[in-house]
Amino acid sequence: MKKIKIIGCCLSAVFAFFVIINIIPAKKFNSENVFINHNPGKPMLAAHRGGAITRPENTLMAYRNAVASYDIDIVESDIWITKDGKIVFSHDGTIDRMSDISLFDNTKDEHEIGDYTLDELKEFNFGYGFKDKKGNYPYRELVTVDQPDRREVLKESGLQILEVESLFKEFYTAKPDLLFIVEIKNGGEQGFKAVQALDDLLTNKYPEFKKNVVIGTFHDEISKDLRENHPDLLRGASTGDACRFIISHIFGVNIFSKADFACLQIPTSYKVKGVKISLDRKTFIKRAHRRNIAVQYWTINTAEEMRQLAALGCDCIMTDDPELFVEVAKEWK
Repeated sequence: MKKIKIIGCCLSAVFAFFVIINIIPAKKFNSENVFINHNPGKPMLAAHRGGAITRPENTLMAYRNAVASYDIDIVESDIWITKDGKIVFSHDGTIDRMSDISLFDNTKDEHEIGDYTLDELKEFNFGYGFKDKKGNYPYRELVTVDQPDRREVLKESGLQILEVESLFKEFYTAKPDLLFIVEIKNGGEQGFKAVQALDDLLTNKYPEFKKNVVIGTFHDEISKDLRENHPDLLRGASTGDACRFIISHIFGVNIFSKADFACLQIPTSYKVKGVKISLDRKTFIKRAHRRNIAVQYWTINTAEEMRQLAALGCDCIMTDDPELFVEVAKEWK
């Protein structure tokens, strides 16, 4: 009986410990976070790559259309640094999938962004690889290789490679409340340079957008650089940050999490050594909100998933198809 009592006391102490640490208010590292959604039942709409299903991804054409046609809340994009230190939008580190580079140079299969200057990249048509919902390539014949006014046509159409500064300039006055999710794709030294270039651009030319931009990365060294050298920039969770936050939630010790990022950008599930971990949980979102962390899901392209995540109370849905989101959102009060 004595052993049973001891075991009972130990179990009660463990239970009380977990109850207490889950009652204690979590420390909020972000007192103000514009990425927290205050419209219950209707998440913010982020056009993933500008709405890659509707227009050529990561182009000014795509972002203009997303803002004008679907009144998006957030621009989602990926940043690479060029040979001459300019930062541009592209999901891939190469330009072969989306541009017509092969018409100029077919001696190799991959052409790295970092091997070209910004001026050189502006020569290519970044609508060339876009295929619409009907299976057509509407922008392949827009310009020819030797067309005299090729650059002018591409610039007017918004199909040149998009410099980060050009996008900020486009909406700085016209839509000052527009938010931005940007991912630094370069790692190492090039990644550090890309972060510095972005910080300089926001600080010196677009200061009002500084609070509107959250920066994500899959590189832990870039996340560390952001934390230590650019503390006034909002950070998204790196892979390591997200993993630690999720584990602390699963084991009910979220109170000990040192999460100091503004946004948690995650898929609805993730596989670890073949084991599927569901991340689309209401309690998980609530845990993040206790720390004033916004929860943003990617990449959601079905109506069913959009409805499910809206019901859970997530802050943002990133989608390639903002047109579908707008249709589904008509159901929400």
